[in-house]
Amino acid sequence: MKFEIMRHRLLEGLNDVMKAVSSKTTIPILTGIKLEVTEEGLHLTGSDSDITIQTFIKSEENGDQVIRVIEEGSIVVQARMFNEIIRKLPTSDVEIEVKENYHIYIHSGKSEFHIIGSESAEYPLLPEIQDDRQFVMPADLLKSTVRETIFAVSTSESRPVLTGVHWQVKNGELVCVATNSHRLARSKVTLEQLPEGEYSVVIPAKSLNELSKIIGDSSEPVYIAMTSQQVLFKTGDVLLYSRLLEGNYPDTSSLIPTEYKTIVTINGKELFQAIDRASLLAREERNNIVRLSLLDGNIVEISSSSPEIGEVEEQIQTTSIEGEEIRISFSAKYMMDALRALDGQDVIVQFTGAMLPFILNSVQNDAILQLIVPVRTY
Repeated sequence: MKFEIMRHRLLEGLNDVMKAVSSKTTIPILTGIKLEVTEEGLHLTGSDSDITIQTFIKSEENGDQVIRVIEEGSIVVQARMFNEIIRKLPTSDVEIEVKENYHIYIHSGKSEFHIIGSESAEYPLLPEIQDDRQFVMPADLLKSTVRETIFAVSTSESRPVLTGVHWQVKNGELVCVATNSHRLARSKVTLEQLPEGEYSVVIPAKSLNELSKIIGDSSEPVYIAMTSQQVLFKTGDVLLYSRLLEGNYPDTSSLIPTEYKTIVTINGKELFQAIDRASLLAREERNNIVRLSLLDGNIVEISSSSPEIGEVEEQIQTTSIEGEEIRISFSAKYMMDALRALDGQDVIVQFTGAMLPFILNSVQNDAILQLIVPVRTY
């Protein structure tokens, strides 16, 4: 195998596939990246067995020659070392040659590296994905859907299924839900050409996080295909395969109240900033608890106290308050995460009682719903 490639394009490809490589893997070959070069271009593949990312660099792009293939072939290179070498090479052109016994020679300017690779046949094959459950989603919509839900997943491995986001396709809608039992985030998206029938998968939060990074500022649509064990995201020349989480995701629809005793409409940015300030005193406490009370004249009071430090109170003018009086305590972090997902818009906060979950929606868009379970304080 022997080819020449523009260094900046190789680095861009490595940047994508390195996201899937873990130093903690128990499978030695997965500490490497697979390089496979043909006349069409170079495939780079990285994997940690949960996530696999493959990117393709074409030999020609926009009329420019990016890769000159002298001899086709494939090899697995040690990922971290190869990435560092390419990053520090002195010129913009790189020549990579594989000789017998997997010896790899990397030339650039007057610099030459010699490293040992591995047999590419030992590298796991990409999963087979059937095309029966596939749809397309605009990149910006996919990124915002991930952003609006991913923060609410559980970080505890005691219930692994809750460390992912539940994606459910039904009635022409994609509904994404994340919960850790103390809060819930839900985002609904209406898409054209969703496949027939109902089906659902639980995608690990880590995979969705890496997907967001790969999409970046791209405006290309993302092709999504699901099977019972894998999901594939394809954007441009990058493929991301993720295993799915096993187990039944809890039915969260029963958690969402249908009747409310108190409804408050308020500026989301002002509420966020007030809670942020109140949490300065609450932060020392283990739970970071802030209280919300309703006052006359459509005023909301945010307060918190710490026996060792002191207390804080702040009043915010709301647009409207309807229904019963309420005093409720909650995690400042959970509330700020929820408001951040609603992106500073005016919000409607709906309460059913001091010890029952409450709901936040954006005034402009009810497709995003945030639910928080209050905290009992004495």
